[in-house]
Amino acid sequence: IPWWVLGASGMASNLDIAGTMIIVAFIYAIGTRGFYIEIRGGVTLIMAFLMIFMGKWNRRAGVMTLAEWMEFRFGKGKQGNIARFIMAIAMILITIAMITYFAKGAGKFVGEFLGISPDLAAFLMIVIAMIYTVSSGLYGVVYTDLFQGILIAFTIAYVCIFVFASGRFNIPETFSVSVPLLDGGFQEIKTTAQNWTNIIPKWRMNLPGEYAKYNLFGIAILFYVFKVAIEGSGGTGGYMIQRYFASKNDKEAGLLSLFWTSLLSFRWPFIASIAVMGIVYGVNHTVIADPESVLPVVINTYIPMGIKGLLVAGLIAAAMSTFDSTVNAGAAYWVKDIYQRNIKPDASEKSLMMMSRASSIVIVILGLLFSYTIRNINEIWGWITMSIGAGLMIPQLVRWYWWRINGYGFAIGTFVGMFAGILQKLLFPNIPEYTTFIIASGSSLIATILGTLLTSPTDEKVLLNFYKVTRPFGAWGPIREKFSQRFVSEINKENRRDIFSIFFAVPWQVCLFLMWMMLMMKRWDSFFILLLVAIVLSIILYFSWLNTL
Repeated sequence: IPWWVLGASGMASNLDIAGTMIIVAFIYAIGTRGFYIEIRGGVTLIMAFLMIFMGKWNRRAGVMTLAEWMEFRFGKGKQGNIARFIMAIAMILITIAMITYFAKGAGKFVGEFLGISPDLAAFLMIVIAMIYTVSSGLYGVVYTDLFQGILIAFTIAYVCIFVFASGRFNIPETFSVSVPLLDGGFQEIKTTAQNWTNIIPKWRMNLPGEYAKYNLFGIAILFYVFKVAIEGSGGTGGYMIQRYFASKNDKEAGLLSLFWTSLLSFRWPFIASIAVMGIVYGVNHTVIADPESVLPVVINTYIPMGIKGLLVAGLIAAAMSTFDSTVNAGAAYWVKDIYQRNIKPDASEKSLMMMSRASSIVIVILGLLFSYTIRNINEIWGWITMSIGAGLMIPQLVRWYWWRINGYGFAIGTFVGMFAGILQKLLFPNIPEYTTFIIASGSSLIATILGTLLTSPTDEKVLLNFYKVTRPFGAWGPIREKFSQRFVSEINKENRRDIFSIFFAVPWQVCLFLMWMMLMMKRWDSFFILLLVAIVLSIILYFSWLNTL
């Protein structure tokens, strides 16, 4: 599949209703500083890591699923099997959580337009999306994503020009916004245009209710950055990584990431436009109480009829695209890595297809049922990114950089991290996200190390092949010394270049995204500073990374 198709498809699969609603909610309620909360996931900073080295490392394995990669790393014996099995269970669990997230967002969005309850709207959307998903595979997903990507690009361009040029949407000097409270209510807070559009993060905030957990703002951001560094350096899972498995070579893996990130940057002026419309709506009507409802409310109020239909279709298409990518990935883990591998190895193509459809339906029903226990989008997204996701990250990280980690250590670390994330949700649902991160990732780290050291190492032949093909950096001493000095120095040269480049790629992505928001908010001082920094970083990356592909 061509790199530009994979990049456009990746952008479409990242852009969904629930994600857009939660980011708009933070920008609306907190201002530009809300961007920093979404470093936890919504800013997709892992793209910088995939662009510089993680994308090509994954592609070099020559596999089609993350579970197959486990055999490439840990061998085809017991170690590879147990790592593959536990990874598949973890990915199915994440898929169910993502369906819940989708249901919460789609329910609020569609409910606003149809005038029905969010729960009923979620049910209808899930049924339609399920029919859509069950009738397509990965190739279908990639090409429908491309079409949806074009539709989304058109609607984003229209909304941004409409807000920027119409003269109706200027941010007033002072205005009120609203934040959610823990009891399900909302509280209005006053702010100023200067404060709301400020890009410099504060060390402490003074937010009430549900957002009070972000009041130690500096500490929260440091944890989000730390989490992204671990997640990015560990490579991602699920539907994102399949784009890299499908790419032709190292160069195309880099180009598809660059294209994907560049396309994703246009999501941010759209988000800023919606937030600005939300502010103006509050001045002209009443303040929108639920920040997560800003997106459907302003579209319903301000966007002209014909374009409104196209925009809603574009956003629902984006949601469908994320949904089908997620469900297809989850069903593939069940069919290929659990059913065909451990239950019925001689299953026919027809029975595998039936099993794929049945597992898709079961995963979706479980996700929908779970959504009825969740208060809002932020609750489920926070849990996915900073709790259960954090529990799965440590084994994903260590597998690349430490020769000694084996399949048992990986499986035990993954299982304990997953269990810690579920336990935290049941026993301590309202603790701050940096605490959930420490609990889940800390327990996973201890379990990974103990599980590895108490069991036998991976077969040396498997490790030699992995190092030779992947060419990673890190603690590979005993394996590295088995290769010629010339081969190792080639790898070291590539690794040094990648490590140097990543320190510029991350701020480049942040500047690119913030820059477009500042343009929409007409904060010209911040816009030109960010533009200048982005140009300088682009020049550095051209010579240190792009030129060497």
